[in-house]
Amino acid sequence: MTPTLPGLLCLGLSVGLGTQVQAGTLPKPTLWAELGPVVTRGSPVTIWCQGTLGDQKFHLVKEGRQTPWDRLSPLEAGDKAKFSIPYMTQVYAGRYRCYYISPSGRSEPSDTLELVVTGAHRKPALSALPSPVVASGGNVTLQCGSQDRYDRFILTKEGEHKSSWTLDTQQHPNRQTRALFPVGPVTPSHRGTFRCYGYFRDKPQVWSHPSDPLELLVSGGSGKPSLLTPQGPVVASGQSLTLQCRSAISYDRFALAKEGARVLRQRPAWQPQAGLSQAHFRLGQVSGLHGGRYRCYGGHNLSSLWSAPSDPLDILVAGWFPATLSLSVQPGPSVAAGQNVTLLCRSWVPMDTFLLSKEGVVHPPLRIGLQHRAGQNQAQFSMGPVILAHGDTYRCYGSLSRDPYLLSQPSDPLELMVSASPPEDYTVENLVRMAVAALILLGLGILLFQARHGHGGTQDAARS
Repeated sequence: MTPTLPGLLCLGLSVGLGTQVQAGTLPKPTLWAELGPVVTRGSPVTIWCQGTLGDQKFHLVKEGRQTPWDRLSPLEAGDKAKFSIPYMTQVYAGRYRCYYISPSGRSEPSDTLELVVTGAHRKPALSALPSPVVASGGNVTLQCGSQDRYDRFILTKEGEHKSSWTLDTQQHPNRQTRALFPVGPVTPSHRGTFRCYGYFRDKPQVWSHPSDPLELLVSGGSGKPSLLTPQGPVVASGQSLTLQCRSAISYDRFALAKEGARVLRQRPAWQPQAGLSQAHFRLGQVSGLHGGRYRCYGGHNLSSLWSAPSDPLDILVAGWFPATLSLSVQPGPSVAAGQNVTLLCRSWVPMDTFLLSKEGVVHPPLRIGLQHRAGQNQAQFSMGPVILAHGDTYRCYGSLSRDPYLLSQPSDPLELMVSASPPEDYTVENLVRMAVAALILLGLGILLFQARHGHGGTQDAARS
């Protein structure tokens, strides 16, 4: 029966250690963990030490412990020994080496095996900035963060040849610890599944639970799709939200990515008509978590690459915090085409940014930074000269810089009415008409005067 490490701990040194041998005269053995050196807490572990053929005894040594764990007899052909841990805990986490002793001497120690236990602390969160889908040749940052004050984070990539990177943590203003792992320029070989762990400096082989997996995808240069929402970019909390990804290219699938998020949603494409493809992403009832910047991608079944990203779509969640806003218009709500119009949004609650939204349009709202006037927080939206298309219902919102995608309650609606032509103004025309009439009357008066004066002179001459 193969002895286990807990039992071997009790055995201490076995026969053979007292034998006088010359150290370091034999080739070093090879030491490895059967399923890898990173082990989930509670899982069994098998460690192998393999040397050369012959009559030998194997010894497994843990750094910081004086007593080695012995294997009294080698397995099979006498070239390796098996050490078993039935239940992995923090006790067995550490750095190991093995060596063997034979009648001809003692071997060099093996290279170090660092045995890590995971699941000792809460898992961190892993996200991709700006998106888990990266253009070939582009750059992406993988961010590992946690509310726990870990000293270091480790980023791992799954695959045949597992890779890992370690960074010291940084303190974030929101009291989180985080580490930023830059990746790029990205090639298709970067595609894969990543996880991260946190640990404390005094126990480097005792890691947290792994983060949720993050799949990094690489996009190519094929035509970008379009991303839109029937509800418009400003949605109320609790409202149902659906995003539509469309393309004039016949893609087989679409993916939706939210900036800074881990999850990449994928949907099969369907064709509303020949040559077109689209997919609907139903995100459910809106909450603050839905606010953010989205992009979508198209893909073909026979390729692991995705298309170029769509233009970004910002989803703004209204009604997230109470605020009293008022919206007014100068010179008034009824204006003529061609006039200059200014909409003024005011708030008695401090805001960082004001947004003006027009009802029924899919374009993003106008944004203007805060302007302090007379103790009020306000912003002026200049719209002139207006055209007929400007006529509609408007609302304004406020937002804070720490959460730019979460908006206040809206102002009361303001209806702007634009007439086709400016109102008739006859003032100048009437003045001209009056002046012309006056000149005509004056001319007639002069003619009449001359006529009467001339007629009287003729009569006097006749009398004479």
